Amino acid sequence: MVSGARRRAVRDGDRQIDTAHLLHSLLEHDPEVRGVFEGGPQLARLLAYLVQRSIGYGLRWQGSVEDSGAVPVVTETDADGLSPLAAGAMEYAHERAAGRGAARANGIDLLAAVVTDPDARAVEVLTRAGIDTEALRTGLEGRVRDSY
Repeated sequence: MVSGARRRAVRDGDRQIDTAHLLHSLLEHDPEVRGVFEGGPQLARLLAYLVQRSIGYGLRWQGSVEDSGAVPVVTETDADGLSPLAAGAMEYAHERAAGRGAARANGIDLLAAVVTDPDARAVEVLTRAGIDTEALRTGLEGRVRDSY
């Protein structure tokens, strides 16, 4: 997922990979993640919004660091070129996977991670696409307990 998000960030002219890039990559490459979004209209709205972001909406984010203020702002990108929130999401996804005894995080782990912080760009994208992020967070928590 990270390599797809990295390609999208470079194409978009962004300095670093943010949680919205990770979300876009998840939707493009993981059928299980796509299945979370009620199919049809909800998924179409979300993908349309992400495409709009990549062709211009995201310009207001260019040159800025995605950060919620929960941790000190990092002015340099990390070694993987991730924003502070994206790096935290990757770490959280790995912790989620380890919590269920898996060696690697899957797409659902990463989706749950990118919607954890209400200030994440992925959450803003989802909200603008008409998706109830609180219900999504709750559903993903239940899904982990029920399916792993």
